[in-house]
Amino acid sequence: MVTGPSTQKAKQRVSYVLPLADSPGGHRLGVNGLAVDSEQSILYSGGRDGAICAWDLNLDLKGSAPSENPFDSSEDPPSETSSKPKRSTTFRSQTQAHTHWVNDIVLAQNNTALVSASSDLTVKVWRPLSGNSEAPQTIGQHADYVKCLATPNSQVDWVASGGLDRRICLWDLSGAGKSLEIEVGDEDKSEKGSVYALSASRSILASGGPDAIVRLWDPRSGKRVTKFVGHTDNVRAILINETGDTIMTASSDQTVKVWSVTAGRCMHTLTMHNDSVWSLYSDDSQLGIFYSSDRSGLVVKTDVRGTLGEMDDGLSLAIAQENDGVSKVIAHGDYIWTATSSSSINRWSNVDTGADIQLPEAYRRHRASSAASRPRQLTPPVPTSTRSKKEIPSHSILRISNTATFPSPAAREADANTTISALSTVRKGSEIIVDPDIGVIVPIQALPEETIEGQHGLVKHKLLNDRRRALTLDTAGDVLLWDLLGCTPLQSFGKKHLEDVEPEVNTMEAVAPWCSIDTRTGRLAVVLEAYNCFDAEMYADELHLDEPVDFRDDQRINLGKWVLRHIFSNLIDEVIKRDEAFRRELNENLKKSGQRANAPSSIQLPQAYSSDWPDNADTLTPRANGASYPMTPGMGIGVATPAVPTHLPGVPEDGATLDKRASQTSRTSDKPVDYFSSTQIVADAPPKGVATPGETTDEKPPKSPTDADKENNGKDTNTLFGKKFRMGMSFGSKKLGRSASSNTEKPVIVDEKAEDGSETSENGEKEKEVDDSFFGIVQMIRNDYEKALLENPDQPVESGITPSLPNETPVLKPPPMTTVIIQEETSGGSADVYRGTVATVGEDASLIEQRAPMWLGDLLLRNKIPLKEPVKVSFILQPWQDLLPSIAGPDGNARLNANRMLRVKKILAYVAERIEAAPEKPDPDALKPEEYLELYCYDQKLPISMSLATLRAHVWKGGADVMLYYKSNGRKSIRYEKTAESVTGVSTPSTQAAQPPQAAQP
Repeated sequence: MVTGPSTQKAKQRVSYVLPLADSPGGHRLGVNGLAVDSEQSILYSGGRDGAICAWDLNLDLKGSAPSENPFDSSEDPPSETSSKPKRSTTFRSQTQAHTHWVNDIVLAQNNTALVSASSDLTVKVWRPLSGNSEAPQTIGQHADYVKCLATPNSQVDWVASGGLDRRICLWDLSGAGKSLEIEVGDEDKSEKGSVYALSASRSILASGGPDAIVRLWDPRSGKRVTKFVGHTDNVRAILINETGDTIMTASSDQTVKVWSVTAGRCMHTLTMHNDSVWSLYSDDSQLGIFYSSDRSGLVVKTDVRGTLGEMDDGLSLAIAQENDGVSKVIAHGDYIWTATSSSSINRWSNVDTGADIQLPEAYRRHRASSAASRPRQLTPPVPTSTRSKKEIPSHSILRISNTATFPSPAAREADANTTISALSTVRKGSEIIVDPDIGVIVPIQALPEETIEGQHGLVKHKLLNDRRRALTLDTAGDVLLWDLLGCTPLQSFGKKHLEDVEPEVNTMEAVAPWCSIDTRTGRLAVVLEAYNCFDAEMYADELHLDEPVDFRDDQRINLGKWVLRHIFSNLIDEVIKRDEAFRRELNENLKKSGQRANAPSSIQLPQAYSSDWPDNADTLTPRANGASYPMTPGMGIGVATPAVPTHLPGVPEDGATLDKRASQTSRTSDKPVDYFSSTQIVADAPPKGVATPGETTDEKPPKSPTDADKENNGKDTNTLFGKKFRMGMSFGSKKLGRSASSNTEKPVIVDEKAEDGSETSENGEKEKEVDDSFFGIVQMIRNDYEKALLENPDQPVESGITPSLPNETPVLKPPPMTTVIIQEETSGGSADVYRGTVATVGEDASLIEQRAPMWLGDLLLRNKIPLKEPVKVSFILQPWQDLLPSIAGPDGNARLNANRMLRVKKILAYVAERIEAAPEKPDPDALKPEEYLELYCYDQKLPISMSLATLRAHVWKGGADVMLYYKSNGRKSIRYEKTAESVTGVSTPSTQAAQPPQAAQP
């Protein structure tokens, strides 16, 4: 047993992700990373849905393209070879590697290891060719989003990662972990030291980010070699040539710069883009050919081979135009692949820029006359289909830089008058290139050769008022209604606007926030935080259950407790099995010592209570065996004096002794009472007729303001409701510690675990220290077993695990594939400490025990939740047109407060007891208060099931005290009821209340 000192954990949260319907493989959101294994002809993609997909390209990426058809003509329509089955891409495999966006992927270790970087702070490695379908393993973690990865080539055993935590880390892929950490930024530790771009060669590492500085590092020592300053905006992509002496960088300042490491300066600034440049790619060891893409969706191929350093003589071609910004572009042989914010990946036909490229006549003359005409000795010509041998249109050639001599403005004069609308089909309207020097750009490829289709993911969500259901909108435009507790979709509304569907399904409810939801990975995730996940409740009579459960009247279900109980039900079962084995061993030891021969060997779970609830239950800590009321403490209606919350003079706030009329509490019993309890309260009251609420003796505690204010009302409140309300009165949430009974009624918020990981027992003995984790609760339970053995060595140990029962948490059956995640807060976000499914949490019990928070263990194993002050609503209760007696005192104060979950029918019951004495012999056929009384707010009759919270949020809609008016509907004769005529001229509640009840007309 671990009893060493515990360490304080970071704040932890639990989330679960609702599974989507089974569908073919593919991403559900945009794609951020691409990598090609040319040996296996496999394309890998990493997406914003946290998934990594592998695709069989069914292409020969190692050999040449099929031979060309000599009968093809430039006038022919594009060939349809891409439509042949052998050329179409097929889904291979997929893994849900991350719980947040995948920002970058690279291949390493001879293409057997795919490394991914994610906004979930982790760097993971997946080995898709191993054949054992093993999940990706975490090899490292940053303190903030990991944005980029780099390796010198796909054969090495290490990878570098850069993140928003301003660090570059080198990770060994053979299992040695972190081999180097570099802190980016100057001495001032600039906040702009975040790493957005990274590239590596064997001898140098280059990084860039929002500070627009390119930094070079020695990957062996981690020391900075130099830095390049010249960009004016975020550096988004970097390339390094094989020898490590040339660096190419792309920036949001719309430029691509070429730097010489030996010269230590920028050699060229390329301006072929007219928007933020997001991606660079080259498989040329000397960067003679490279590809770039920008925010407007333009994909560019640039060939500077043979220019002898004069890059202005290079050729830059607009290859393709995507509908969205291109976050990643890669190329191999005949093909180019682009990734955008769409879940689909496009494959485009490459364009050969070899020596036999067909350029317009003007450009051919220029190249021929140029001293730097380009021989193609560095790399063989790119084999392509016939269609790329057509003459390159002049409007597809980009001006490579501001100093380039071609395309000259004169060559574009014919295009200068092209209208903007002509281009709108090619580029987004807001990003049209309309420059008199460059005219209109039309990409060579109008359409992709193939689209690797993705799936539809959720992109928008709306939590409904009941906080148990949510609406989502997916990328196909379909609206879906979800059950957050059952983790299943309830209804599909087809292709509609989410805002149009919301009024159809929303209800008029006000439920405390208990969870947050997001769709950042294309699926609906529900996040539970310890500080508020137990704040929301619903009434059991509102449930629609498959199996009937015997609930108490007005019983409430805690939503957070309910869903966690069944998300982790397999975990509870496994812990119970382990506990059974542990106790069996203890009890067998008792047998061996001869102390007891019949020790039980199974867990004795207590019987569920239905209606026989004990009178002396402790409502402060609801027990799992159902022996007390599983409800929030302090559910009485209390008088709220005008001093709260306005703090009028004369009501001390510091606990000082009050005068007779302002004393804090009056209790006839020291037992805490819940207004919603169905338990009969044994009142220590004098016989009927001896005392009214205003009559006390010297031996009793000081009277509450309610009793003092009403001592002349002449109403007999010696009834069940009257007793409850007298016992439940208090000034408000700030007045604690006035008496033992008020402390019991309104407990101070207590942390669920001791700060030093230990507890003090009732007799003052120091308890054993336990881990600050789920396992700490297991340790506490086992410590109790040891204590029980010491105190009663001849008694067998019985189970200390008391999970909640169905009458408190009715059975839920979340789908087994519902993802369960436990996260820990970090300085830059939240890091996953566990991820599994509803089906696997039992198998992972040991891991969860070590990594899950203590509050979760306390809930699941002991049915305890952190104590928290109930939220109350203040309201003023007046008779409508003074037709009924007022409940106010002589001073006219009818201000009350009660738990926000109190229903209208309970308020009416309170009114009924205040305005009319209870009969000596209760009539079983008598009308209930809600049957002959009505409650109004703003002249609107309130449903009897409406809670104070809903009333305040949707009817009253204000910040001041809620004004409520009660009246009779005429179904029952009330002794003191007046007619409208009899109260003419008598309008103020205070004057009516000041009159003796006998003066009122029957």
